Amino acid sequence: MNHYLEQAVAFFDPATVRGAVLLGLAMVLGGIVGAGLIHRGLRAVIVHDHSQRIDQIALSFLSRLLILGLWLVLATVYAHLVPALNRLGTALLAGVGLASVVIGFAAQTTLGNLVSGISLVLYKPFRKGDRLAVMAPTADQCEIGVVEDITLGFTSLRTDDGRLIIIANGAMAQQAMIKLPPAGQGPTTGSAAGKPS
Repeated sequence: MNHYLEQAVAFFDPATVRGAVLLGLAMVLGGIVGAGLIHRGLRAVIVHDHSQRIDQIALSFLSRLLILGLWLVLATVYAHLVPALNRLGTALLAGVGLASVVIGFAAQTTLGNLVSGISLVLYKPFRKGDRLAVMAPTADQCEIGVVEDITLGFTSLRTDDGRLIIIANGAMAQQAMIKLPPAGQGPTTGSAAGKPS
């Protein structure tokens, strides 16, 4: 029995190319299964919330954030387990300070959108299904749409004529927006829509 166990350990040894590839495949499979479980678990929470106290956009955003965290943890564990990557990481550690500054400047907008998305989910200035008037690069400088989703970087609104407005979370968090009544329940022109009269 010990002989078979030793052979299995040798077969999956991350120090060998075969073992590193198999470990990588196992990590990817684990990530896919974990992401599916996270997504399914949060979907079950939404389905069982009959009082609709739980914000669907917040759970959707949380799901994406947890899945991103899962992949980052799996990548870190994989790099730690494979000796070649571990040695490479140690060798590159000296350049991490400079690399982090460069990456920080390069990803400033992306990270800003992520942080803004988190603040939009936490402070909840709007929810899924809310009708908003927002600034947009159109002739009227204003568009009206229904909130469909908030991803890690963008907020999506659907206009009455079916167009999709995609606004970066950073821009969405910094602009003034007007929450309107649902279509057909109130005025949608003039000052109620945020357009100048």
